[in-house]
Amino acid sequence: MPQQNLQDRSLSWRSCGTRLECASLDVPKDYANLSRGFFTLAIVRVPARGVRQGSLLINPGGPGVAGLGFAPFVASALPASVNAMYDIVAFDPRGTGESAPVTCLNGKGTTRWLRTDPTPDTRAEQIDYMKEAARIGAGCLQRSPRIAPFVDSQATVRDMESIRQALGENTLNFLGFSYGTYLGALYAEEFPDRVGRIVLDGAVDPRLDAMQISRDQSTGFQRAMRAFAEDCATQTTCPYSGGAPRVLAGINQLLKGLDQKPMRAGGPVPLNEAQAMTALFSSMYTPDRWSPLRRALAAARQGNGQALQSMAQGASDQTGPNTYATNMASSFYAISCLDVPKTPGAFELARLATKWSRGASIPAMAEAMSWGNAPCTSWFAHGAKRGAVSTSTNAPIMIVGTTGDPATPYEWAQSLSQQLPTSRLLTYRGNGHTAVANNNNCIDSSVAEYLTTGVLPAVGKVCS
Repeated sequence: MPQQNLQDRSLSWRSCGTRLECASLDVPKDYANLSRGFFTLAIVRVPARGVRQGSLLINPGGPGVAGLGFAPFVASALPASVNAMYDIVAFDPRGTGESAPVTCLNGKGTTRWLRTDPTPDTRAEQIDYMKEAARIGAGCLQRSPRIAPFVDSQATVRDMESIRQALGENTLNFLGFSYGTYLGALYAEEFPDRVGRIVLDGAVDPRLDAMQISRDQSTGFQRAMRAFAEDCATQTTCPYSGGAPRVLAGINQLLKGLDQKPMRAGGPVPLNEAQAMTALFSSMYTPDRWSPLRRALAAARQGNGQALQSMAQGASDQTGPNTYATNMASSFYAISCLDVPKTPGAFELARLATKWSRGASIPAMAEAMSWGNAPCTSWFAHGAKRGAVSTSTNAPIMIVGTTGDPATPYEWAQSLSQQLPTSRLLTYRGNGHTAVANNNNCIDSSVAEYLTTGVLPAVGKVCS
């Protein structure tokens, strides 16, 4: 495809479901070298229900999460005024879903990695852990050599600009969640004159490298676990009595026991520490999962790990013993490790694991946050350390931050707001990861007003 044609493309839409239309768009693997070929992006839209005035591109986060299924949810979850005005458009970012999915691990390899001890204690366990982590990057080059080197976030930002052009929009209107806020911030930096109405919910701080991100997330998840414990202590279904400290002590005892010996889980594969940890981490993303977690912990206290195992499998998109509904276990690392500088080796990961766990409410979870960076230690390529994001745009930008967000701590939203001079921070006082389209009228009405009129919420506005 010649260079001059890159900006002269339009999308050919076809019906692909109830009120859904699908299209595809060829984008360069390497925007600086078109001779390397093209990827095909999968795109979907929910057409505007009223007088259409533009498109709203959305991203659910990740990295490594496909976006096609997100459009119908956003269209129905936000106030009707948004879909009345906008086509809600989503895409599978390069390397995910139906957009040149990257494969780094096969089914058995994915299961083995997800069950690998996340808190290696001895030198032998640490060596084994680093070997398993190194398999991921090597597998990317073995199984997807024509895809893996080209799935970094900066390329996805260029893809977003290609989508804007193909949609025929003068500016990009964008709603990004979690990692999607990073894409939105980079877009504002790269294409300041094309910024339309942008909402960034659950902000990532672009200044941070992988270890700094994990350090802050470790703090966030510890805070969320304490909130869960305090809530659990007030519930009749809580398996631990005696207040929040006893709840935390019970969870610590469970993890310590699983680190030594797996627990039966109603099938041939027992529950191990890695799966229990996945269930805990995933349950902190929304208080809606706290009740199922209480029940699962109660069952585990009776020696049955089936519920915790099912929660972990759901969080990992696992559909069978070695089958998965998505390639997220591959794409998460494929994108993440290309974006950041090389992470430390085993000695430093162990040192930080010990440091972060000191004084933590759930020490094993803090240790796992450090060790989880091991795959990027041996990756085949890395990005440079970023500084603060900078943009010359005059367009107002809306940032939403949740005070009890475990995965993107509220402090990141405050930091991003300082980095983007035309932005306004809307605060949600509560728990869970992200706030938009989550049944909070105060948040959603503020977002809808901005998207439909361009009016930002009042300075210092707080929803609860």
